[in-house]
Amino acid sequence: MFSLQGKSAVITGGGSGIGRAIGQLFAKQGATVHVVELNAEAAAETVGLIEQTGGQSHAHHLDISQQTQVVEVFQHIGQVDILVNNAGIAHVGNAENTTEADFERVYQVNVKGAYNCLFAALPLMKRRGQGVILNMASIAAVVGITDRFAYSMSKGAIYAMTLSVARDYLAAGIRCNSISPARVHTPFVDGFIAKNYAGQEAEIFDKLSRSQPIGRMGKPEEVAALALYLCSDEAGFVTGCDYPLDGGFIKLNN
Repeated sequence: MFSLQGKSAVITGGGSGIGRAIGQLFAKQGATVHVVELNAEAAAETVGLIEQTGGQSHAHHLDISQQTQVVEVFQHIGQVDILVNNAGIAHVGNAENTTEADFERVYQVNVKGAYNCLFAALPLMKRRGQGVILNMASIAAVVGITDRFAYSMSKGAIYAMTLSVARDYLAAGIRCNSISPARVHTPFVDGFIAKNYAGQEAEIFDKLSRSQPIGRMGKPEEVAALALYLCSDEAGFVTGCDYPLDGGFIKLNN
């Protein structure tokens, strides 16, 4: 079950964390993995890890906010059976103290970046008469979280785009779903805490871990396992759905 043999998968932000875990698992299941990354060194590391275990992978240095670049890279890849829109950045702030520059920066990567990849991938999928898109949303799309104004905006857009694409491309044989993780322990999270809560790292990490009713943060491998299911043929009847992977955050925080 869950074989991806013969599939070509593009994973944005595949150089670390959730994206790397997805890339490694997809390659293990037989997919050729295309790691799209702004950080060329991180992309190369992921490719190296995949190749060490006998998988096939290619790195693509790319700024997903630049549509011309995105289209060129996707055209070069040619066959795109699976697109995982995973790349994203975070921001701390409310509607008053979020600067226009910060708001624009989050929008450019999280929203426009995902749109650019959809714009580039969908014609390639239509040509093949099939395709699977998985967008990485967040619990912040559906739950109010303190001081996450711009980030919540961007993930709400991802959630809505998932539904729109799923509806528009039914006849083309293209499925589109999203995953909404709560806090997942990645290098991104460690860097985020260090940057925004210097000197309080241990305290904030514990607080964020306990905010999930299950009592801990998620693991990248747990997100990857759900991503594999949603992108496999076994999920052929699933489209237009969002999957909270949240340790009970949405329904059990009472």
